[in-house]
Amino acid sequence: MGSSPMWLSGPPPSPWGRGVGKWWALGGPLVVKAVGFLLLAGLLFRVLCSFPSSPAPALQITKGKCNLFNGEWIPNPSGPAYTNASCRFIDDHQNCMMNGRPDKEYLRWKWRPYGCDLPPFDAVRFLDYMRNKAWGLIGDSILRNQVQSLLCLLSKAEEPVEVYHDKEFKNRRWHFQSYNFTVCIVWAPFLIKSDVFENEDGVSTSEIQLHLDILDSSWTSQYESFDYIIISGGQWFLKTAVYWENGAVIGCHNSQNKNLAELGFEHLYRKTLQNVFNFIISAKHKPVVLFRTWSPDHFENGEWFNGGSCYRELPYKKGEYREGYIERVMRQIELESFNKAAAALRGSVDVDRLGLMDTYSLSFLRPDGHVGPYRTPYPFAKGSRKSTPVQNDCLHWCVPGPIDAWNDLVMKMALDQ
Repeated sequence: MGSSPMWLSGPPPSPWGRGVGKWWALGGPLVVKAVGFLLLAGLLFRVLCSFPSSPAPALQITKGKCNLFNGEWIPNPSGPAYTNASCRFIDDHQNCMMNGRPDKEYLRWKWRPYGCDLPPFDAVRFLDYMRNKAWGLIGDSILRNQVQSLLCLLSKAEEPVEVYHDKEFKNRRWHFQSYNFTVCIVWAPFLIKSDVFENEDGVSTSEIQLHLDILDSSWTSQYESFDYIIISGGQWFLKTAVYWENGAVIGCHNSQNKNLAELGFEHLYRKTLQNVFNFIISAKHKPVVLFRTWSPDHFENGEWFNGGSCYRELPYKKGEYREGYIERVMRQIELESFNKAAAALRGSVDVDRLGLMDTYSLSFLRPDGHVGPYRTPYPFAKGSRKSTPVQNDCLHWCVPGPIDAWNDLVMKMALDQ
């Protein structure tokens, strides 16, 4: 095996492969058949094996600006800017309030950077600034999770009209008519060309084929239409796959074909980000691009496939979070890749158009903000959380919830350009 830990090959892939319709699940094909209760539970998440360590340090913002991502969560008695009753853009699987989450303390915190002013999201100011502009948000279901929050915040000023969606609601577009402002979701979980083979039930019939030297045309073909972009990688890069370059197989990660060289997901992620940033740097069109860092999970006492849960009701205190191997490795690849791209732009007029949106640093402090067992209306006996076994979603975030702070950062970074 390569640099990947041997234990990554053990757990089965997530049973939720398709993310069909309006279910913005993480998705991914099955390599082995999951046990019956997993299929019935209907909840997908990629394995994030971990062991104790210290988080990698956050990258400092340059040019004398304070670091927006170094701070603390402080009490916010006023609560969220919206609720599930006031916003219709929350997907059922992240609608924790609708699905019966009883505690509300997770809604009463706000992110305060040390030495920085981070005002709450101002929908009118944001939309006025973005007149005649288009945003593209490129990635997987975590980015979709963020878009729900963004649309809820923006709809306080104006309700957008959905002007496009594909058959599976993976690619979508909304238009704010009074401002001629457009928000687009572009489904590109690998960012590179991928061949995914699934049947009608979302079960994989063959291993994923990834072309490391070809970017996904679903986003590159639209690149010139966007004035602002948020782009990110995610847990899809951990999946079993066969890797291609120059039209030939070069290796794999965790393939059943033992004749293939095990390159590991690290090789895939590093090569993908290298190609993504090379494209951004060399493209004639120069939108503002924010690269969003890894979104941590908070499974405890197991993983998604063996009873892992996330029942915490308060943020972590500083030093309490125990970073896992995968988070540390993937984040380090992200920081190295971003730094190389930023260095290549140094001295250029375009250097300020590439930014690092380091949400990892504030998100790892919020184990209380995940969907947990509230992905669907929860069948608890009154006053009990143990009456019925339910798979937990400790990767996606409740809306409203900590993910709203990501969009406070979006506004600050975009309007300060």
